[in-house]
Amino acid sequence: KLKCPVFQERALTEELVSLSDKELDRVSLIERVDRREISQVEAANLAGRSIRQVRRWLARYRQSGAAGLASRHRGKQSNNRLSNTRRDQIIKTIVDHYPDFGPTLANEMLVAEHDIHVSTESVRQLMIGSGLWRARTRHRETHPLRDRRPRRGEMIQIDGSPHDWFEGRGPRCTLIVFIDDATSELMSLQFWPQETTEAYMSVLGDYLVQHGRPVSVYSDQHGIFRAKENTETPGLTQFGRVLEDLQVEAIQASSPQAKGRVERANRTLQDRLVKMMRLRGIDSIAAGNAYLPEFISAHNQRFATRPLSSAYGAIVQNRGVIAVTDGDSGGMRFDVFLPVTQEPQVNGEP
Repeated sequence: KLKCPVFQERALTEELVSLSDKELDRVSLIERVDRREISQVEAANLAGRSIRQVRRWLARYRQSGAAGLASRHRGKQSNNRLSNTRRDQIIKTIVDHYPDFGPTLANEMLVAEHDIHVSTESVRQLMIGSGLWRARTRHRETHPLRDRRPRRGEMIQIDGSPHDWFEGRGPRCTLIVFIDDATSELMSLQFWPQETTEAYMSVLGDYLVQHGRPVSVYSDQHGIFRAKENTETPGLTQFGRVLEDLQVEAIQASSPQAKGRVERANRTLQDRLVKMMRLRGIDSIAAGNAYLPEFISAHNQRFATRPLSSAYGAIVQNRGVIAVTDGDSGGMRFDVFLPVTQEPQVNGEP
């Protein structure tokens, strides 16, 4: 902004008026109109405004000089500014109930639990001003993102996330996470004491009953998914043999970055899910598992994206039941619903 001297002939006084670069350009334009160097129509085209607006500018310029073209809102409070009482109410609510929440989640809770409706950015600025939040600098991704699969159900990313999920109110445990690669939907979640084959079997069974059979499962190279070379069936573990019997392709990521979507989902869950369970006083694996369906529904409404293709990439007709029994598991029986009268199809093609 520059200072522009404006002379008032009657008072014979000089006043300094702050003008932005855009306003200085406007003054120059209106001066040319006033000197009849260009027409009002030409000025309107140059400014990208209506002829009526140019006439208003010209009238204000002739009455008050360059000061007449300065913004009349400068130095005044915005009409949308929250009142001090409203600001204090919001800050007190956050301090009392959500002191370690991020602005986005805090704003969601203000709406859902306290009927306080303001923008997320307003909450962010209030939290920064109160010392409850520090502005973060986003770091650029150094690993190129893999393109999403186009169809929902075409690839399911799976992982286990060990964490203090109950913040000391209950035992440390692992959350088994199944998310859809095409939409980032949480498809199935379960808390287990540890990351074991039995845990993944249970979550896979839950997934199959709810969503049908996926085309592929994408995991890391944990021993649950990748066998040692000296096994009788190289490359197949107990979980891998189940996927083979189900005719589901098993894919192991070559690096943690390659399964970035489920890793990012884990970080989000370790923030949001932990806080939501704290508000509900959940302190056990059983109580946590009972709450997960409600959380999954709300989370997917908030974060799920549309797939590139509307076709469904999974086998969803549940017309029969087969049993996969692994002799090495001590008699473990894994019953799943599967179509047994047709070959697997994707998008209508075998």
